[in-house]
Amino acid sequence: MRVALISDIHGNLISLEAVLADINRQRVDQIVCLGDVATIGPQPREVIVRLKALDLAGITGNHESFLLGSDLIYDDMDAPPWLGEMIDWSAGQLSGADFDYLRSFQRLIEIPFDAETSLLCFHGSPKSNTDMILPTTPAAELDEMLAGHGAAVMAGGHTHVQMVRQHKGLMIVNAGSVGEPLNQMPVEDTACILPWAEYTVVSWVNGFLGIESRRVPIDLQALKQAVLTSDMPDVIKEVWSWTEK
Repeated sequence: MRVALISDIHGNLISLEAVLADINRQRVDQIVCLGDVATIGPQPREVIVRLKALDLAGITGNHESFLLGSDLIYDDMDAPPWLGEMIDWSAGQLSGADFDYLRSFQRLIEIPFDAETSLLCFHGSPKSNTDMILPTTPAAELDEMLAGHGAAVMAGGHTHVQMVRQHKGLMIVNAGSVGEPLNQMPVEDTACILPWAEYTVVSWVNGFLGIESRRVPIDLQALKQAVLTSDMPDVIKEVWSWTEK
């Protein structure tokens, strides 16, 4: 079985299309979206339309929680000052049906590979969609985040940095970010968005586990044009100023 994991699209249809084209060449059996699909980027509704057409399973990321008005307060997350304005703008682009689609997302999705082996999908961690699992996360903190779950492979997103980490025999995977891959996490000073798209393929064939972190070239000029022609607030366009380089 081969499962493609896409995460953190953030309203970037240009990068999503590049990733989907590459996935089509990988002959996967299933695609799972790990959340954060429709905020920050210039094409939130277009991304949702594309995902709905794929009829894939989705995980509730922290940005879905923001859009759906949960008690998750982003002011408590040391968030950038433009985040609230961006959430409001993104929400204004979506229809009632789009919000219903986001409400269909789940907190966790578990995919069985065989009678004893499975892949557990989440956004931040099985415990919370705001948790960050990093290469440097202490083992004791990981134990707390993963408590009660014993899947052979555990996969999330949220940090925008691809990762494969072994922890007490479990494989922990970060799929990276389709729409906004970062050069590091935690971010120091200003985030550096890398000029490609990321996703991951997890395979289980005859008892052999494979994890492939993929980096896909994107059309930077098309992305720049999408940003410049969008009516998103200028403060959000500044986040995408790297496309002009």
